[in-house]
Amino acid sequence: MLHIEKYAAVDIGSNAIRLLVASVIEQEGKDTLFKKTSLVRVPIRLGADVFLEGEISETNAARMVDAMQAFKLLVKTHNIVRFRACATSAMREAKNGAAIAENIENETGLKINIIDGNDEAAIIASTDLKSLIQDNKVFLYVDVGGGSTEFTIFADGHTVASRSFKLGTVRLINDMVEDTMWEQVEQWIKENTKEYTKVSMIGSGGNINHIYKNSGVKLGKPLSYFFLANYFELIRNYSYEERITELNMNPDRADVIIPATRIYLSAMKWGKAKNCYVPKIGLSDGIIKSLYNEKIAEKTSKVF
Repeated sequence: MLHIEKYAAVDIGSNAIRLLVASVIEQEGKDTLFKKTSLVRVPIRLGADVFLEGEISETNAARMVDAMQAFKLLVKTHNIVRFRACATSAMREAKNGAAIAENIENETGLKINIIDGNDEAAIIASTDLKSLIQDNKVFLYVDVGGGSTEFTIFADGHTVASRSFKLGTVRLINDMVEDTMWEQVEQWIKENTKEYTKVSMIGSGGNINHIYKNSGVKLGKPLSYFFLANYFELIRNYSYEERITELNMNPDRADVIIPATRIYLSAMKWGKAKNCYVPKIGLSDGIIKSLYNEKIAEKTSKVF
């Protein structure tokens, strides 16, 4: 007997806003399945406002209201039973972030939770990676966003370290990252992986998903450091326009793909990882999982 419900999660990032709709399928005596039903992405680059001007522009604030109104209709149409929207780096750093979140709730009825970097890393770490994270292996999980990158070390089947850094693709293309930030990330990765002889990387985010989709690598197999290094050199030799017309990238992907690849490559180098697995799991997946965990906790509390 199956029990099926639909959950929805909104990830308000520095580069884009995403709505994920997932079917949560409970099976008696088996693990619960989380099946992605729909993903809608709107490229409102909030980070370009915030990291340069310190606040979200009136134009993009209005676009956010429109996007959330559209998401509200989709949530209603899908008969969603549990919903949560989380905003990350751009919204939490914007001087008017809280005011805009309040206005969106007044206009649409949808509450936006502005979370800090540690919460973001924890939500991402809660995603179901059982198929990859095994007790006898060590993984460096790297989730690259527009405003920040979250790093998590998994060893012996559990999280041993996690941290968020203001090293994001939108910051990088606007030349807003000091060399000291790269040095801090390098030091953190080396310090937290030095005791392990073999580390693999798990890459998360739209850019690594794009690379993996177009890599020709068999589904489930990892990308090698050698492949990523060659890919990095390839895309650097194309202009922004050529990446759109010849490499078939979306305009809002064609500029951030280079700094994103640099972050992944650097993380692999500092962690001495030879392979990068790409399970297509990110913040929105973590939100869905956390909503389900809350449901289970509610049921348990009622029993006791």
